[in-house]
Amino acid sequence: MPMSRYDVVRLLDELDREPADALEDQRLDFKEWDARSDHQSVRLAVSAAVCMANGGGGTVVFGVRDKVVGRGHAVVGVPHHVSVNRLMLGVYDGTDPRLTPVFEEVSVPEGTRRLILMHVHPGMPPYTDTAGRGTVRIGKDCKPLTGTVRRRLLDQFGDNDFTSAMVDEPLPRIVSPVAMESLRVASRLERAPSDMVRLNDTDLLEAIGVVREGRPTRAAVLLAGSPQSIRQHIPNFAWTHLRMVSPTDYSDRDDGRQAITVSLDRIVDLIMADNPIETVRQGLHHFEYRTYPEIALREALLNAFCHGDFRRGSPRLVKQYSDRIEISSPGGFVGGITPDNILHHQPVSRNPCLVAALMRLRLVNRSNLGMERIFSSLLTEGKPAPLIVDEGDSVRVTFRAAEVSVPMRTFVANEAARGVALAADHLLVLTHLLNETEIDAGFAARLCHRREPEARSLLVSMETEMGYLKRGGSQSERYWTLNLETRARLSSVASGKVDRETAKLRILEALRTRAVRGEPPPANADVREITLLDRRRVNRLMHELADEGHVRIEGHGRGARYVYTGPLQA
Repeated sequence: MPMSRYDVVRLLDELDREPADALEDQRLDFKEWDARSDHQSVRLAVSAAVCMANGGGGTVVFGVRDKVVGRGHAVVGVPHHVSVNRLMLGVYDGTDPRLTPVFEEVSVPEGTRRLILMHVHPGMPPYTDTAGRGTVRIGKDCKPLTGTVRRRLLDQFGDNDFTSAMVDEPLPRIVSPVAMESLRVASRLERAPSDMVRLNDTDLLEAIGVVREGRPTRAAVLLAGSPQSIRQHIPNFAWTHLRMVSPTDYSDRDDGRQAITVSLDRIVDLIMADNPIETVRQGLHHFEYRTYPEIALREALLNAFCHGDFRRGSPRLVKQYSDRIEISSPGGFVGGITPDNILHHQPVSRNPCLVAALMRLRLVNRSNLGMERIFSSLLTEGKPAPLIVDEGDSVRVTFRAAEVSVPMRTFVANEAARGVALAADHLLVLTHLLNETEIDAGFAARLCHRREPEARSLLVSMETEMGYLKRGGSQSERYWTLNLETRARLSSVASGKVDRETAKLRILEALRTRAVRGEPPPANADVREITLLDRRRVNRLMHELADEGHVRIEGHGRGARYVYTGPLQA
């Protein structure tokens, strides 16, 4: 995904310490503009656009030397006669299929005082120039788009749908009654159309598009086939569940190659056998919560089954440790999806035929709500969001064990009762602010997988409409914190369960942040909002910090201000 101009501008200051080449990564490239030949520079832009598009998208910064240390020497700029519209047209005319990057000008004090950013958004590779030449970005290098790499991109991005191919065997010899019953039960639970679910086996499979003119596809085998037919027609499809006792040893192992919904139920049963229940008392009621919410497990497993690569000879692998669960599926991300944008990226499938059938049965949806369900089911209970890693040839999702947070669960329930539905974005921000003093739009964008303007709108909404946040800082350095009421509702601090050292550390971090920003020292009332302590306890703690040499107290009574005197570096 492309970077924002704000992130690029912030990076330019790093050029005084290291060359631009050291700052480059998968989604960022610096290029020097060839002042001797605009034609050659346009060709460079075409080549860079192709490379970025094949690598999942990113930003190219024109006007920066990548081997020079020192911002004044590295930033040479782009001549003012170079037209952004001409660049856009040059890239469009010079690529196949056509690419339409977004170009953006940035003013700088060095060189020609002008940089040009080219934002290349993910598409459906492979792309080449009009002469058929192409590269793909791997890390910070552009590698040749060889035949093998081209085939991998085609496979990755769904242009070669493995699951839509026909199987040369009569449907009755493939279908498993157990698999069909499991498919119907799962569909009823998701409220699929009842008239479709009541169809006979052949008509049902035709209705969801996996049987055509009486001939089954591989998708039909995956959804309705017996283990024997799956082994014959899709030999690489299998799953393994390991109960781990150490990083290298396991105490129990189960393997299978049943149809998808049968496999899903079996793996969930294996996990649930060691998925502890925590009982929480609230008033007269007792509520039970699993360490790992079942909805998150099912959604993650279903993603592993329907979006994985069925050509690869490795199983869908579930490793269950004492403190986490790891779910891995073969094949990397497709269609520009990354761990940093997966929450809100438009759905892209490697296996369109299979996914379309699951959509018709309501087992997956068109709106990428599966990831929203995973994140929300965990965050609602005050548990960590999943850790998602693209390992190149596989994708790994990790759920970490954690106890339920009664304040967070109660907060979400109370908000729902008054008609406020909290989405994953809201929960991510609230959870972050329970552990950190503040958040800005740039960090919120990365946290919520949003663009920076979207993240800023989210924070403003949580401040002005929902009433959860409080705004601070200057117009150019805006940040948000939890307001006093929200922190009291969400945190155990509200009930006085905070030790003195934790309170002092929280105060010092807030004072240091203010000092770094050049903001005025806080008063007693400001510190009370940070700690949720009363005036007397804040006064006592601040005098302790003064005696320890961390702060200096200026003024008296309500006019007292606390000046930070410690190190400014965290």
